Amino acid sequence: MNIRLIYGIILTLSVGVFLGGFLIARDLFLAHEFSVRQSALIAQSANSSPTPCVNDAKETFSCYENYYTHMASAFGTKVAFDDLKARYPGSDLVKGQCHQLAHGIGHAAGDIYPNVSEAFVHGDSFCWSGYYHGVMEELLEGTSASDLSETIAGICNSVPGKETYSFDYYNCVHGLGHGVMAVLDDELFDSLAVCGTLPGMWERTSCASGVFMENIMVESRGGGSKYLKTDDMLYPCTAVSGEFKAACYLMQTSHVLTATDYDFSRVFTVCASAESAYRTACYQSIGRDASGSTSSNVEKTHSICMLGADKEQQKQCATGAAKDFVSYFHSDAQAKTFCGTFTSAEIRTTCNNTVDSYYLSF
Repeated sequence: MNIRLIYGIILTLSVGVFLGGFLIARDLFLAHEFSVRQSALIAQSANSSPTPCVNDAKETFSCYENYYTHMASAFGTKVAFDDLKARYPGSDLVKGQCHQLAHGIGHAAGDIYPNVSEAFVHGDSFCWSGYYHGVMEELLEGTSASDLSETIAGICNSVPGKETYSFDYYNCVHGLGHGVMAVLDDELFDSLAVCGTLPGMWERTSCASGVFMENIMVESRGGGSKYLKTDDMLYPCTAVSGEFKAACYLMQTSHVLTATDYDFSRVFTVCASAESAYRTACYQSIGRDASGSTSSNVEKTHSICMLGADKEQQKQCATGAAKDFVSYFHSDAQAKTFCGTFTSAEIRTTCNNTVDSYYLSF
């Protein structure tokens, strides 16, 4: 190899190292600048927010809801979610109301972005995808009751993954149920009728799941729903049409827990009294709530599922909990750890298989 070629290689390598160093330094500088700017925006938002109670220890849901709606509108959804995630570990109220606070950020996004797909691109699944549900509520706001069926018919068509029933597509169609309930003043059976106009069975039941979830959320916000009863804790699941029963039972234990003062043993007993075809869904609903009520703590969730009277109840509880772990962490790692806590090989296998199949939808 001649000296000129050697020199050329050395020169090229030297320039490459220099340019690489420059690019790295530039990127680090820009990242630092962005971090500083973001911190300033958050501080500015806190100081200019119409809800300064966030900073003086006055914790109320309405305070946080206004705070995050304002932050998302003024500075974008990422800034709002970064702040929400930072506050989450240190506030029991934020933990307990995180899903609904994410709804509020979604409401702001529904005003910012021109359509569903654009709003979803700027979304975050933190706290059980509440953001996406809020987007759909906002986009349907102002729709007349007579126009609802026509409006929802194709509103989710632009969301990627429709053909494969992706998680984003599910969140869109499920969010329709929340939005329809908002438009129809939480009239459950009227809302189910609107969901029933969607063309596919999967779409109809996914929309209905949003209706049932919103019905539960009315209660969790401190209000009352005429479609929830303490003397008939499985209502309205016992009264809805067969097409929507499974979706109802998959939500219902959140109400039963409230009615029984979070006595999980009693909730298992209530589910055992459900219509036989839907007991599995009811037990899985317990698992979701076991995970949700413990902030997806592996040991505590396992202990709750073991309150089931037999292996079938325990297995279905584990199935519901495993799905919630995946939804919460957007990972299969924590769910796999949870599955490994069961001594029964049958429960472990079912739990792990559930994690594997469910995680593929993300």
